[in-house]
Amino acid sequence: MALNDPLANALSKINQFEKLGRQECALTRSSSIIKEVLGVLKSFEYISDYSVSKEGAKESIIIKLNGSINECGVIKPRFAIKLHEFDKFEKRYLPAEGMGILILSTVDGLSDQKKAREKKTGGRLIAYCY
Repeated sequence: MALNDPLANALSKINQFEKLGRQECALTRSSSIIKEVLGVLKSFEYISDYSVSKEGAKESIIIKLNGSINECGVIKPRFAIKLHEFDKFEKRYLPAEGMGILILSTVDGLSDQKKAREKKTGGRLIAYCY
C-alpha cells in the first residue's frame, strides 16, 4: 500500500500510540517536514524527545511520548492564511482559546501561530496539536 502523505501517517501513528498509553513510537519513514514538526512539538513539550537512526539507506525516527497530546493531525487542504485570519482557524481546529498550537509554514520555516503573530507574517497551515 502506498503512503501518500508521510506527515499525516506520522501524526496519526503518534495519536494512536498516545491513546494506547505507549511511551515510544517508531516511524519508519522520515522526511525533513516530519523532523521540523517534531521539533516544534518538542519545543512545546508535547513530546519528550525524538531521535533519528539511520540503517543503511533508510532513516527511522524514535519518538519518546509523555502523554500530553490529546489530538494532533494535519490540515488539508493547506490553507494560506493572513495575519488577521488566525482567529478563524484557531476556532476551527483548536478546542479553546490559548489551548494547543497551529503549525504553519512561513518564509522563515515552520513555526506556531504565536511566533507568526509576533513576526506579523502569515503562511500555510500544516498541522494542529492540543
